[in-house]
Amino acid sequence: MCGKWYFLMALCLGILLSACKHDAGGVKYVFYFIGDGMGVNQVTGTEMFLAERDGRIGADSLCCSSFPVRNYISTYSAQNAVTCSSAAGTALACGLKTKNGVVGMDRQGELPFVSIAEKAHEAGIPVGIITSVGMNHATPAAFYAHQPSRNMYFEIGRDAVNRGFDLYCGATVLHSRVGRDSADLYTLFERAGYTIARGLEAFLQKSNGASKLLVVQEKNEENFPYAIDRQAGDMTLADVTRGAVDFLQRRGEGFFLMVEGGAIDFACHVNDGATVFHEILDFDAAVQVAFDFYRQHPDETLIVVTADHETGGIVLGDGPYKLNLKVLTNQKVSLAELTRKMKQARQETGNKVSWEVIQTILKENLGFWENVALSEEENEMLEDCYERSFTGKNVKLVESLYAEDEPLAVLAVKLLNRKAHLSWASGGHSAGAVPVYVLGKGAELFTGHLDNTDIPKLISRVAGYGL
Repeated sequence: MCGKWYFLMALCLGILLSACKHDAGGVKYVFYFIGDGMGVNQVTGTEMFLAERDGRIGADSLCCSSFPVRNYISTYSAQNAVTCSSAAGTALACGLKTKNGVVGMDRQGELPFVSIAEKAHEAGIPVGIITSVGMNHATPAAFYAHQPSRNMYFEIGRDAVNRGFDLYCGATVLHSRVGRDSADLYTLFERAGYTIARGLEAFLQKSNGASKLLVVQEKNEENFPYAIDRQAGDMTLADVTRGAVDFLQRRGEGFFLMVEGGAIDFACHVNDGATVFHEILDFDAAVQVAFDFYRQHPDETLIVVTADHETGGIVLGDGPYKLNLKVLTNQKVSLAELTRKMKQARQETGNKVSWEVIQTILKENLGFWENVALSEEENEMLEDCYERSFTGKNVKLVESLYAEDEPLAVLAVKLLNRKAHLSWASGGHSAGAVPVYVLGKGAELFTGHLDNTDIPKLISRVAGYGL
């Protein structure tokens, strides 16, 4: 009998303490930003690029790096020193490690984990998941899906429908690479009561009358256009973050919003330094939206900015004790867009593009020969690559995880990186620590030695989600 009473008293005390913790935290609004592939040097390089662009040696702080709490986290997965995005996303979403390739489940792909977003949703808090890549890509998927493979895009998308979060936003809905299914995910979303908005204008128009939203861009492409390539009307992380805040605020008391800068990783995989720096600036513009919101609700808001892993092993310096990041201002387009321009020239000439046409493309988009002087060796490298690629011969494109690029475009960007004294270790992930920046109620908890699994636990502790 005594044991029974002890159990009941302990249960009541636990409930009371949990409630008190939630009240004491006072956090109603949680912003969780994840820069995919954004290691320490990606951030530092962007800050130094800003300074050099203004003619100074130094570093200009970003919005996120000016937060009062700045720390680092380890990123290894359950079975690998170097993590993939799904395992890292699972750690950041659920507070538990799994093996590479698994989404929201244990390393055997059998036991589902519970994410911090699911806990917020269970508590009746409006939840939004935003990414600049496919909405059912690995990192966002970890917040709502439970699948043994990150490539099971249909099953992951179906999990999103079944989870029923208030808002999903991404570049597109990806098609499955493993198996096939006749059902259309857009149809499943509509049947579940989601309003589908294609493009920013539709998002803003439809958000007033919608109960739940799926937002994608008008183009069926795997990521938002890179910031360096952006045209008027293209969706941006800052725009959709602002729209999400407005929508979620109308849905109830408080909200949980995860925002991923997924295209940072894409640019790192192809070692495109200028594009990486522009993507981080674009990501930071979304953080600025959250910061502006925080200034209106300083006692009720928590902002956490981190990354799932580092990509590319970027090094700021390649031997000489100097950088020349300002030279990257001559790059006007991403490697992907430079490839598109060369492919277009190839198609228009039946695969016999003149050297003069290639020179024009490189002048207009990288500043070669006008603003960027090339050595005799560099000119020979470009001309040799041109001869192998554009004289009527079939060419094998340079493959990376998410892209296939023209060899000459890859070489040209590599040469510009070399002039900036940027070097890269690989086209894959590394085990380097990644940064954490925190602002708001409970930010002081995010200090000391941290692992990626600690981040959602600390957010849950401050917000009272009970992860």
